[in-house]
Amino acid sequence: MLTTSPAEFLAAFAKLPPLRDARATAGAAFLVAPAADGLATESARDNRYMQMDAGFDASRALVQHATLAQTLRADVPVITFPGDPATPDAMFPNNVFATAPGRLIVGRMRHAVRQREAQRTDIRAFFRDAMDFEEIDLSRGDRGVAELTGSLVIDHARGIGYCGLSERCDLAGARAMHDAFGLRLMFCFELAPGEYHTNVLMTSLAGRAAILAPDGFADAEVPRAIAQAFEDRVLWLSPEQKCAYAGNTITLSPGRVWMSARAAASLTDVQRASLGSWGFRIGTVELDEIEKAGGSLRCCVAEIF
Repeated sequence: MLTTSPAEFLAAFAKLPPLRDARATAGAAFLVAPAADGLATESARDNRYMQMDAGFDASRALVQHATLAQTLRADVPVITFPGDPATPDAMFPNNVFATAPGRLIVGRMRHAVRQREAQRTDIRAFFRDAMDFEEIDLSRGDRGVAELTGSLVIDHARGIGYCGLSERCDLAGARAMHDAFGLRLMFCFELAPGEYHTNVLMTSLAGRAAILAPDGFADAEVPRAIAQAFEDRVLWLSPEQKCAYAGNTITLSPGRVWMSARAAASLTDVQRASLGSWGFRIGTVELDEIEKAGGSLRCCVAEIF
């Protein structure tokens, strides 16, 4: 079921039966290494988090990315695919490629520089031939814009998707993702002007709690409704913490939330204590060079279910 208002979502949520034996976190992950010497100017048209005036050190970004891959292996197996200088945003693969059990989903990207990523044959072949996954290709046809788990934050433990509408995802794209991921319930809402992806504003922490940046939502009732679905186990972020990417985090195991060092440094002692009380340790990686490209740790990680 797809809902578009807080009241409609909460009414549907109240009737949703428990989802038994659902996996709350991924079994593995894959990354795509940085390869370009600069940032994607086309993407900067609607990604205000990009630091286009800052110098970009490609070698330093590559080292940080390799450290990220190695560090995340503490929780899950991690595969890294090579990058391509022609696709500078490819180090954020979760917007283009995502999985559900037995399925590879390919997104429909807004910008041509990212549409080229969707045509990679090696990633498709890996999931088709090595993993025996069915391919669901949203990049072809006219089913709207759907930038996968950039626009869509999924509570896998309950089969619920939270989808922010912007230039990077429209309602048709949301409906296509609802079907592709096999979600039981989706809540669609408008992002605030200037926001581009939901995963900068929100994290589902293994379905047990959430991180929310309320100023990123067009309607203040939306984050309140989401908080109610998580029984108010919510880490509320300030605008400054949002810009430090404290919402762009991920749980790859039930007991740890991964975020960049910059994001972790922005948290207060009270917020750290709240995460601990909900059963989450904090894992960090230095990603300041990669963050110049307008995304952080969550954006770098494509989950394999």
